[in-house]
Amino acid sequence: MAVRAFVPDTFVVPRDLTGAGFRLEPLGPQHNEADHEAWMSSIEHIRATPGFRDRGWPPPAGMSPADNLRDLQRHADDFAKRAGFTYTVLDNDDQVIGCVYIYPARAEQPDQPNQPHGSEQSNGSEQPARSGHGIAAVRSWVRADRAALDGPLHDAVAAWLSSHWPFEGVRYRTERL
Repeated sequence: MAVRAFVPDTFVVPRDLTGAGFRLEPLGPQHNEADHEAWMSSIEHIRATPGFRDRGWPPPAGMSPADNLRDLQRHADDFAKRAGFTYTVLDNDDQVIGCVYIYPARAEQPDQPNQPHGSEQSNGSEQPARSGHGIAAVRSWVRADRAALDGPLHDAVAAWLSSHWPFEGVRYRTERL
């Protein structure tokens, strides 16, 4: 059985989303310093965020800026190949305050979304296993000092995925912080 693409070739991938107090843009190497600082300052908060609990990311001891840069490049490459879509969350002053990850749900773990940046893939490859069902696994986090935006970000992204993306289904946490 052939595996379908995550999104159709004709689908124009959204480049941004604007919400109250934040906006999304594709994550890339240009965000390295600010992204690294954002998640390093909020490791405990992110690890307690639904979708990140019991995961290997972020690592409790953090990671180097060079390792983070490699990770951001991998996400940018995934975006360019349409294999997954990672967005940085910026505040109104263009400061990095979080991330949103949109990847194919894993066939071997139907209730477990794909790992966010910095994590290891269980299938030993750079690309996550695809279910071929057009199901997106979504996760998001915000900095601890911006925790009040977690709910509004979740709601805006959920509505955006429903109205602007071609997925047959979306797995995005339902519990609130």
